[in-house]
Parts: sequence; C-alpha cells; structure tokens
Amino acid sequence: MQRQDLQTFLDVREMLASFLQEDIGAGDITSNSVIIPGDLFARAEIVCKSGPAVVCGLEEAAIIFDLCGCTSKILVKDGSRVKKGTTVMKVSGNARAILKAERVALNMIMRMSGIATETRRMADLAKGIKILATRKTAPGLRYFDKKAVVMGGGGAHRMRLDDMVLIKDNHLALAGPADKCVRLAKKNAGSSIKVECEAKNLKEVVAAISAGADIVMLDNFTPKQAADAIRHVAKAGLRRKVKIEISGGVNAKNIRQYARAKPDFISLGHITHSPKAVDFSLEIIITK
Repeated sequence: MQRQDLQTFLDVREMLASFLQEDIGAGDITSNSVIIPGDLFARAEIVCKSGPAVVCGLEEAAIIFDLCGCTSKILVKDGSRVKKGTTVMKVSGNARAILKAERVALNMIMRMSGIATETRRMADLAKGIKILATRKTAPGLRYFDKKAVVMGGGGAHRMRLDDMVLIKDNHLALAGPADKCVRLAKKNAGSSIKVECEAKNLKEVVAAISAGADIVMLDNFTPKQAADAIRHVAKAGLRRKVKIEISGGVNAKNIRQYARAKPDFISLGHITHSPKAVDFSLEIIITK
C-alpha cells in the first residue's frame, strides 16, 4: 500500500469510527436490556432488498464491522450490478457487536449504492459522455459520495476548492467579465492548475476560450443552445483547445438530447444531493 493510499485508508477509518460513535453513544441499551449474552457468537448476511442496483459501500461496511471486532467477507465487488435478493456480504462475530455495527454499515451501503446506481443509469443514457459529480454532497460525506459516483462509472470532478479553478457566476459578478477572470486565474493560480469558466451564453463561451480556459461550462443551456455553442466552437477551430462541460437543467428525460451535442462532460448535482437509497438488510442466519 502506497503512503498516500495508507493515509486515505486511515482517514476513512477515522471518519467511519466517528459515524459509529455518533450512533452508539454510551452503548446499545436495547441489546443489553433484552439480555443478549455477551459471549454469543452470530453469523449474518447483508442482502439487497431492491434492484437491480449498482452496489457500493461494501469496503466501508467491512471497516465498520472490523471496528466493532467482527469479521466480514465481501461477496460482490463495489461497482457491480446486483439483483434483488443478492447476498453481498457475510459477517461473523460477537452478536452484540454485529448489532452495534449494523445500522451504520447499512446506511453507508444504502446511500453509496443509491448514488452509484443513479450515476450508472445516467451514464447509460448519456452513451459515452462522461458523467461528473458536483460539490453538492452531504457535509462530512463528500469522499464517500464521490467514490460512489466513480464506482457508478462517473467522475469525481473537484473534491475541494483547492483542486482547480472554477469561475462561476458569482465570481464573474464580483470580479469582472469571463475573459478577464480567466486571464487572472491563468496568471495567478499556477501553470499546473486547470482553469474552468462558467458561461451563460455564446459570447461568454468565446470569451473564456479566447482567454485560455481549459474547460468551459455551459450553464443552464437548452439542448439546442448547447449544440449550437459546441458547433460554433468547432467551426472556429477551437474545439481541440478546450473541454466542454454541460451543467444545469439536465435530467433523465433530456440527457440524451444533451449528449447528442457531444460535450466532453455532463455534470449532475442530483446524483449526490438527493440520491434514492437502495434497500439492504442484515439478516442473522446462525447463532451458537
């Protein structure tokens, strides 16, 4: 394991431990009050209760069970399509410990699978156009939300504000027109930093490209406006110099129309800000 990968693993483990502590508090008084023996051994399975779905979050669930002293076996790789009724993980260990980890583990799998499933659905509809996430993630869950997008076949886009320059409408309102902002960003951010600029019309698209933007975001363009803008950029001989991202107003009903305009990317906020969870359950199968 590389040093950076090890640090990421440790950071993730620490975050998951905090999620457990949030849920456990001073202890599981239900398991204790119904007198589940402290030395009772149990086995359990985690099963997909709705589908088809793209499963995700199993690696996180395995860490959660490990934090509680349980052993787990992942049966399906994250990013795989599963049918309703598929057993995706087996768990064994102290019965109280399994119950202590159950809800947090399931919450991670359900949310991350929901994001991965919706990302895959949109990617299938877009037919070859890369789907990107946004920063519209739940506070504290960005790493997991973005990972789920990647497992669903999408791209993470920016993880944080320090990843790249993305000049949006409020930057333009405060600092000036697109070409000015792009030139300043190219000068001040450093040559290794990508600069993206949002555009609300064709004039801003041309201005941003002319100033040296690496990526131009067509914000809230209609499918026709997007196609016309991309065609204009191509006719001007600028298409190879810039990546085009479409964002705003894209949904399952119109994404194919946007994809036909042949952008490089389509970014979608809903895949992380309002995912529909995939139902999973933990079922105790053996005790001794």
